Amino acid sequence: MKILGEEFHIYPDDNQEDLIGYAKQKALKLKEDIRVFSDDSESHEILKIKARGVLDIWSQSYDFTDPNTGENIGGVQRQGGKSLLQDSYSLYDSNNQKYGEIKEDSMMNALIRRFVPFANLAFPQVFSMNVQGQPSITLTQKINPIIQKLTVQIPDGNQLDRRVVLGAAMILITIEGKQN
Repeated sequence: MKILGEEFHIYPDDNQEDLIGYAKQKALKLKEDIRVFSDDSESHEILKIKARGVLDIWSQSYDFTDPNTGENIGGVQRQGGKSLLQDSYSLYDSNNQKYGEIKEDSMMNALIRRFVPFANLAFPQVFSMNVQGQPSITLTQKINPIIQKLTVQIPDGNQLDRRVVLGAAMILITIEGKQN
């Protein structure tokens, strides 16, 4: 973690060679406003993520916007009650209709990560993104004390908008990364 903020890297596989999303987050922000770039040169912005409310309390919603067109492409909402023991998010479309979910791997691993100090080093977070009619996407936290990293494994045949997948991955790495 950096003193004045953090960096976040999203990769398509465990090789962690081909960066598909990069963001920096300023420290001490009350309302999340994340700009996602195609790489760490920050020359090509591919997504804007904004929190609807101030502070990440209980059931915050995050909207995803195309930076070139201003088009709302949907977002995620943290499910506060469900997330106490096992992190859970809803995916929603541009009309604010729920169409999928993101859930932390197993209840047992989730509880260990919450109550055993430094357990996240041995049990990194793994999430499953599920949309009816689509193969599940797996998002896996990678252990790095300096830079938050996450891999996103999208199976062949999954037609979900890649910007939504990238936005969800950034929310998981920024919000859940803070908790660990």
